[in-house]
Amino acid sequence: MPKQTLITQRIFKTSWFSKMARKGHISDSELCAAIGQVMQGKADDLGGGVFKKRLNDNMHRSIILAKGKHYWVYEYLFAKKDRDNISDDELSTFRDLAKSYAGLTIEQIAKLVQNRQFEEICNDNKT
Repeated sequence: MPKQTLITQRIFKTSWFSKMARKGHISDSELCAAIGQVMQGKADDLGGGVFKKRLNDNMHRSIILAKGKHYWVYEYLFAKKDRDNISDDELSTFRDLAKSYAGLTIEQIAKLVQNRQFEEICNDNKT
């Protein structure tokens, strides 16, 4: 019988994103639910591991970076009333960052969490 591989989904937010989400009154449970929607294709796939997802009753836009769709990182947040979209240069930077995140090891991610640069908000491997 072939060995079955367990695929977990871990969701993080950067320390900057965390501050902005607090200001926007966006809860961690809303962020975790939104990742489920992203996995169902209910987000804008901007390519290169970059996704844009509407949050907070469509008042905010989040930029999410994915590592092989196993690690999701909420990277950037902006209010719809403040700007329409990110620039092409910003998108290029986010794609580069997503590529960098793809190279992170489990140990490096643990270090980012320990240093409070990342905050893990949900993990489907935990109850």
